[in-house]
Amino acid sequence: MISNSSTKPNTSQSPPWIQWLLIGIALLYLGLILFIPAIAVFYEAFHKGTQEFLTAINTREFQHAMQLTVTIAFIVVPLNTLFGLCAAWVIARNQFPGRTLLISIIDLPFAISPVVAGLMIVLLYGRNGWFGAALQSVDIKVLFSLPGMVLATLFVSLPFVAREVIPVLEEVGSEQEEAARTLGAQDFQIFWRVTLPNIKWGLLYGVLLTNARAMGEFGAVAVVSGLISGRTLTLPTFVEQAYKNYQTEAAFGAATILALLALVTLVLKEILERKTNHD
Repeated sequence: MISNSSTKPNTSQSPPWIQWLLIGIALLYLGLILFIPAIAVFYEAFHKGTQEFLTAINTREFQHAMQLTVTIAFIVVPLNTLFGLCAAWVIARNQFPGRTLLISIIDLPFAISPVVAGLMIVLLYGRNGWFGAALQSVDIKVLFSLPGMVLATLFVSLPFVAREVIPVLEEVGSEQEEAARTLGAQDFQIFWRVTLPNIKWGLLYGVLLTNARAMGEFGAVAVVSGLISGRTLTLPTFVEQAYKNYQTEAAFGAATILALLALVTLVLKEILERKTNHD
């Protein structure tokens, strides 16, 4: 039998020179925006030798900024993880009026500038804010101290866990959970033995992103912290203050630490994405 179908050449593929041109433009753009600035940071941190770098990061101000950054992340990540799990469970497992509005509210930190978020906290908890007088009456200080910085970081890192877990829960479905409940399992047992193993990679991915945002946040924290050296400077705000005060080695040393944290985050992100795809 002679086939009547004719083989047509593939005319949809772009010429090789166009592909190489687009690749070159992309690499040039990434080089100017990402690679060259990153190389410049590492160069400025180490071009005078490792001793200058070690001296810069061993100052009391730097150590305090590092400690404060880790403390904020240590508080924020578990709280937003717990909130994200609860919100994801409610949204993925229930249909109710206002569900879309709730998702939009969770996404609000993506749409609002961090500086505006910091200003909102000032308007609420400042001396002349809505809750300022009540807080002062019980001697609770929010602004220019750790509580205000934690609130600002909680806000900007709020959506990540929920946004990573919701699609996983929707994809997995509730059949396994319902089967476990039929067999007499309690809610905690269902979560620990059925739900958590199914969402573990998405959950870890959300926790990773939350931690990265918490440790790297600048705008909201800068508004509520007062930028007091040795008291309310985190690593990102320490970079700005040190550079403004012509302490370039300290500024680039702190920037290098943040860049290394970002690199570790990218590596872990890639590992978790591969784990998620394999599962």
